[in-house]
Amino acid sequence: MLRLPGLIDPHVHMREPGAAHKEDWDTGTQAALAGGFTLVLAMPNTRPPVVDEGTLGVALELASRGSRCDYAQYIGAGPENIASAAALAPRAAGLKMYLDQTYGPLRLDDMTLWMEHLARWPAHFPVVAHAEGRSVAAVILLAALVNRPIHIAHVALREEILIIRAAKEKGLPVTCEVAPHHLFLSTDDLPRLPGGRGEVRPRLASPQDVQALWDNLDVIDVFATDHAPHTLAEKDGPTPPPGFPGLETALPLLLTAVHQGRLTIEDIVARCYTNPRRIFNLPEQPDTWVEIDPHAAWKISAAHTFTRSAWTPFEGFAVRGKVRRVTLRGQTAFEDGQILVPSGYGRNVRA
Repeated sequence: MLRLPGLIDPHVHMREPGAAHKEDWDTGTQAALAGGFTLVLAMPNTRPPVVDEGTLGVALELASRGSRCDYAQYIGAGPENIASAAALAPRAAGLKMYLDQTYGPLRLDDMTLWMEHLARWPAHFPVVAHAEGRSVAAVILLAALVNRPIHIAHVALREEILIIRAAKEKGLPVTCEVAPHHLFLSTDDLPRLPGGRGEVRPRLASPQDVQALWDNLDVIDVFATDHAPHTLAEKDGPTPPPGFPGLETALPLLLTAVHQGRLTIEDIVARCYTNPRRIFNLPEQPDTWVEIDPHAAWKISAAHTFTRSAWTPFEGFAVRGKVRRVTLRGQTAFEDGQILVPSGYGRNVRA
């Protein structure tokens, strides 16, 4: 057995409130524990979105009742909540700014709104941007103009990782994350993902883009799943929503890369524990660790997962490395395929 610290995923979608048929705090955090994650940060694009004190309270109440691992909840940046969102910063995982590929009250089309949110949000609390392509360069510039750090979510393209490298080389306070599906899947995988099963945002990129991520591993601060579950009926329907489940497949994929010599265990710990704790200003979880069998060989199957989505784009992938036991705050939370802590065991780390 190999012991790792309890892993942190700073980018998950729990779908509650408003879409619990896809996932709720109970099923989503069971998936987290089964995947070796003991702390998750949930995104605000729920129904309704988490944008004010009332919606934050609803989301946190649902989490307190359902969550089996520790958690925090993001506030979404909207056109009308610049001052009120900033006032809620101490209670939130961070501020999430949607600059691309979203619609409705969380879409920020006007760059002056970006700057206002960046300027008002307290500097010691994190800001995460969904920024793609040229928006990456734009939001890094605006963050630099108001002298605050910025974290770029789910980087997928060669041009994006090279922009972030250049910004870091200039000393700008930018960090970034990459999702496992952008490291282990590409447009070459789309033929085996029928209908909407290949739909994700950012989209799966070319093999050349994937290679650029691996070539610039030193620029990547965090591996974050962007766990975004939908049902198979939705994915196979006429208007498939974008998103993949990922909490239960991330660590096996990363451990397989270790077996292949592409990563080290230290790389995983840095990007799934040390760096997320620092970037998102998260407390230590006492008496918390994950025990894995690094040599276990098995195939990924959605039939043996806890997520309510009940499918995975990695179906049938041969992997090496399996989570055997998770201890959270001194209690055995997961062992050999069984969840052993009740709903509500998780704690709000921003309480």
